[in-house]
Amino acid sequence: MNVLLWVLQGALAFLYVSGGAYKVFKFDALANHLRALPRGGWRALGALEMVGAVLLVIPAVTPLAAAALALETLALAGLYARYSLKLAATNPMVWAVVMGLLVAFVAYGRYALRPLA
Repeated sequence: MNVLLWVLQGALAFLYVSGGAYKVFKFDALANHLRALPRGGWRALGALEMVGAVLLVIPAVTPLAAAALALETLALAGLYARYSLKLAATNPMVWAVVMGLLVAFVAYGRYALRPLA
């Protein structure tokens, strides 16, 4: 289980860094596509995702970082659901739900399934 959690943490950290960088540096495309958030909102979410991704691979704060990223991603999925018209694999809502559930699993795995000392 520990190896599975580390693999998920590494993959999710990479995805959150790249997604956060896109939100911070390419927010014009997002702001034109989804007008629910202003540019500053997209930048704040991107910065939160990039910091959370770095903290996701630091063992002491992994459960807290994973829980924060899960809340942020599932809230963003709700925002996408409100403003998206079709359900397809290219819809950002689908990817946000999948990533939110995976990072929630990491948070649960690192917090509840840790070995007793």
